[in-house]
Amino acid sequence: MRALVRTVDGVFEVDLDEELVLGLADAEVEPEPEPVAVSLPLLVAAARTGSTVVAVLDRRPPLAISNDAGTTWREAGGGLPPGRAVALAWDDPDYAVYAARNRLYVSENGGLFWRSLAIELPEIEAVALTA
Repeated sequence: MRALVRTVDGVFEVDLDEELVLGLADAEVEPEPEPVAVSLPLLVAAARTGSTVVAVLDRRPPLAISNDAGTTWREAGGGLPPGRAVALAWDDPDYAVYAARNRLYVSENGGLFWRSLAIELPEIEAVALTA
Protein backbone atom coordinates (compact mmCIF):
# COMPACT_ATOMS: atom_id res chain seq x y z
CA MET A 1 0.00 0.00 0.00
CA ARG A 2 1.24 3.48 -0.81
CA ALA A 3 0.36 6.91 0.53
CA LEU A 4 0.65 10.39 -0.86
CA VAL A 5 1.63 12.77 1.92
CA ARG A 6 1.44 16.53 1.48
CA THR A 7 4.03 18.30 3.61
CA VAL A 8 5.35 21.84 3.80
CA ASP A 9 8.13 20.71 1.42
CA GLY A 10 5.90 19.11 -1.23
CA VAL A 11 4.02 15.85 -1.84
CA PHE A 12 5.92 12.65 -1.04
CA GLU A 13 5.02 9.12 -2.11
CA VAL A 14 5.53 6.61 0.72
CA ASP A 15 5.54 2.79 0.54
CA LEU A 16 3.80 1.88 3.80
CA ASP A 17 4.70 -1.82 3.67
CA GLU A 18 8.42 -1.25 3.11
CA GLU A 19 8.46 1.98 5.18
CA LEU A 20 10.27 3.87 2.42
CA VAL A 21 9.94 7.38 1.11
CA LEU A 22 9.88 6.88 -2.66
CA GLY A 23 10.49 10.55 -3.36
CA LEU A 24 8.56 13.59 -4.40
CA ALA A 25 5.39 12.86 -6.36
CA ASP A 26 4.51 14.53 -9.66
CA ALA A 27 3.59 18.18 -9.29
CA GLU A 28 0.07 17.44 -10.58
CA VAL A 29 -0.64 14.81 -7.89
CA GLU A 30 -2.29 16.21 -4.80
CA PRO A 31 -3.63 14.25 -1.79
CA GLU A 32 -6.91 16.10 -1.36
CA PRO A 33 -9.21 13.95 0.75
CA GLU A 34 -12.91 14.19 0.03
CA PRO A 35 -14.57 16.35 2.70
CA VAL A 36 -16.57 14.34 5.22
CA ALA A 37 -19.44 16.03 7.09
CA VAL A 38 -19.00 15.09 10.74
CA SER A 39 -20.69 16.97 13.57
CA LEU A 40 -18.08 16.37 16.25
CA PRO A 41 -16.48 19.09 18.36
CA LEU A 42 -12.75 19.81 17.90
CA LEU A 43 -12.66 18.13 14.47
CA VAL A 44 -9.27 18.31 12.70
CA ALA A 45 -9.81 15.89 9.79
CA ALA A 46 -12.01 12.96 8.78
CA ALA A 47 -12.04 10.11 6.27
CA ARG A 48 -14.84 7.80 5.15
CA THR A 49 -15.09 4.45 3.37
CA GLY A 50 -18.57 2.95 3.22
CA SER A 51 -20.11 3.13 6.68
CA THR A 52 -16.73 3.52 8.43
CA VAL A 53 -15.80 7.07 9.43
CA VAL A 54 -12.59 8.04 11.24
CA ALA A 55 -12.31 11.53 12.72
CA VAL A 56 -9.15 13.20 14.02
CA LEU A 57 -9.97 15.35 17.03
CA ASP A 58 -8.02 18.03 18.85
CA ARG A 59 -8.07 16.16 22.17
CA ARG A 60 -6.91 12.95 23.87
CA PRO A 61 -7.42 10.29 22.59
CA PRO A 62 -7.16 11.87 19.15
CA LEU A 63 -9.48 9.55 17.19
CA ALA A 64 -13.19 8.83 17.05
CA ILE A 65 -14.25 5.86 14.92
CA SER A 66 -17.74 4.99 13.71
CA ASN A 67 -18.67 1.80 11.88
CA ASP A 68 -22.29 2.84 11.32
CA ALA A 69 -21.94 6.08 9.30
CA GLY A 70 -21.62 8.30 12.37
CA THR A 71 -24.57 7.07 14.45
CA THR A 72 -22.30 5.80 17.24
CA TRP A 73 -18.62 6.51 17.97
CA ARG A 74 -15.80 4.90 19.91
CA GLU A 75 -12.57 6.52 21.04
CA ALA A 76 -9.26 5.20 19.72
CA GLY A 77 -5.58 6.00 19.53
CA GLY A 78 -4.89 6.69 23.20
CA GLY A 79 -1.15 6.36 22.65
CA LEU A 80 -1.00 8.46 19.48
CA PRO A 81 0.32 12.03 19.37
CA PRO A 82 -1.93 14.88 18.18
CA GLY A 83 -3.03 14.33 14.58
CA ARG A 84 -3.10 16.28 11.35
CA ALA A 85 -4.81 13.92 8.85
CA VAL A 86 -6.24 10.45 8.31
CA ALA A 87 -6.94 8.22 5.31
CA LEU A 88 -8.80 4.94 4.84
CA ALA A 89 -8.29 2.36 2.10
CA TRP A 90 -11.25 2.30 -0.32
CA ASP A 91 -11.26 -1.50 -0.52
CA ASP A 92 -10.57 -2.17 3.19
CA PRO A 93 -11.99 0.24 5.79
CA ASP A 94 -9.94 -1.50 8.49
CA TYR A 95 -6.73 -0.20 6.86
CA ALA A 96 -6.05 3.35 8.05
CA VAL A 97 -3.15 5.80 7.98
CA TYR A 98 -2.93 8.48 10.66
CA ALA A 99 -0.61 11.45 10.23
CA ALA A 100 0.91 13.28 13.18
CA ARG A 101 3.21 16.31 12.77
CA ASN A 102 6.00 14.45 10.93
CA ARG A 103 5.27 10.73 11.35
CA LEU A 104 2.80 8.22 9.91
CA TYR A 105 0.99 5.48 11.84
CA VAL A 106 -0.77 2.48 10.24
CA SER A 107 -3.63 0.35 11.53
CA GLU A 108 -4.75 -2.81 9.78
CA ASN A 109 -7.50 -3.70 12.25
CA GLY A 110 -9.91 -0.79 12.30
CA GLY A 111 -7.91 1.42 14.64
CA LEU A 112 -7.50 -1.01 17.53
CA PHE A 113 -3.70 -1.16 17.22
CA TRP A 114 -1.34 1.27 15.50
CA ARG A 115 2.26 0.90 14.38
CA SER A 116 4.57 3.82 13.81
CA LEU A 117 6.58 3.97 10.59
CA ALA A 118 10.30 4.54 11.11
CA ILE A 119 10.47 7.29 8.50
CA GLU A 120 10.06 10.96 9.36
CA LEU A 121 8.75 13.56 6.94
CA PRO A 122 8.63 17.36 6.94
CA GLU A 123 5.56 18.83 8.64
CA ILE A 124 2.53 16.89 7.30
CA GLU A 125 -0.57 18.67 6.02
CA ALA A 126 -2.62 15.87 4.32
CA VAL A 127 -2.48 12.18 3.48
CA ALA A 128 -4.24 9.94 0.92
CA LEU A 129 -3.90 6.24 0.14
CA THR A 130 -3.16 4.84 -3.32
CA ALA A 131 -2.86 1.25 -4.54
